[in-house]
Amino acid sequence: MTHEPLEARARAVLPDDVYRYFAAGSGQERTLADQERAWDALHLRPRLLRDVSSVTTRTTVLGTEVATPVLVAPSALHGLAHPDGEVATATGTREAGSLLVLSMRASRTLEDVAAAAGPWWQQMYVLGDRGVSDEVARRAAAAGARALVVTVDVPFVARRPSGPLPALPPSAIVEALAGRDPADPRYQQAPDLGPADIARLKELTGLPVVAKGVLRGDEAVRCLDAGADAVIVSTHGGRQLDGVVPSPVALPEVVAAVGDRAEVYVDGGIRTGTHVLRALALGARAVLVGRPVLWGLALGGADGVREVLDDLTASTRDAFGLAGCTSPADAGRDLVR
Repeated sequence: MTHEPLEARARAVLPDDVYRYFAAGSGQERTLADQERAWDALHLRPRLLRDVSSVTTRTTVLGTEVATPVLVAPSALHGLAHPDGEVATATGTREAGSLLVLSMRASRTLEDVAAAAGPWWQQMYVLGDRGVSDEVARRAAAAGARALVVTVDVPFVARRPSGPLPALPPSAIVEALAGRDPADPRYQQAPDLGPADIARLKELTGLPVVAKGVLRGDEAVRCLDAGADAVIVSTHGGRQLDGVVPSPVALPEVVAAVGDRAEVYVDGGIRTGTHVLRALALGARAVLVGRPVLWGLALGGADGVREVLDDLTASTRDAFGLAGCTSPADAGRDLVR
């Protein structure tokens, strides 16, 4: 299953407004268009005459073993793509041996998702009313989340050409805001989000905190100094500030600044096994994918999610072997130019 046919097939089964909501970027969609091209622009330098009779994709993220370095990025409202929503996504992710990062803007309760999931992390938006987002963090910790992923690049939601949010069926409410008016500024992203929020959420739950949305080395260090345990280099799927540096261009600077203080992950436009190889060679511990998982969910529920992840993992294993690399830990900077 290749990326372009997958998206085209999903578009054919999704309502047009739902497809546009998932697919759109912000502004003129420059970042959205740049991401995949930026990964492709990195040339690979394969090693030769290496024994690749045994190649593994197994690795660990924050100490949790996973079968693949391809994780599931947080994305909102899976109930728009499939009636089972995030429960199906969690099931498919578990069956693929991967790890789910559950969006705070999910359409199913985090407790229901946790019951279906393997290892999972909870994505957090810090809201104007900190009490609401803090309660989500407490619930996630109680339900077995292994980390909190705090999105740091959304002081408010950027304008998007896709138009307004699609009409939400009963199965696609934003569960964390049930009974609250999502137009109320108290329940929207906090424009005064700061380092103290990372420290507070970590102390509140006792969970590791991952800062998501970092594109600069100095900002990665600021997040770590505030208490973050890892960072995700991310452009938010091209849905926030348009025209930012693509993730593969930002990644080496962040890796160099972080050094051995923390693990670094990356998302944004990763669609092939050779993209995964490039990311790991540049210093990422693992990658995250978002839209392909949504397309698989729309087409086949949990089975569709598992198939997308299995295919990308198999493609990654092939890329490793052809590059003379036997494992995620064996990927090195020498493999890319």
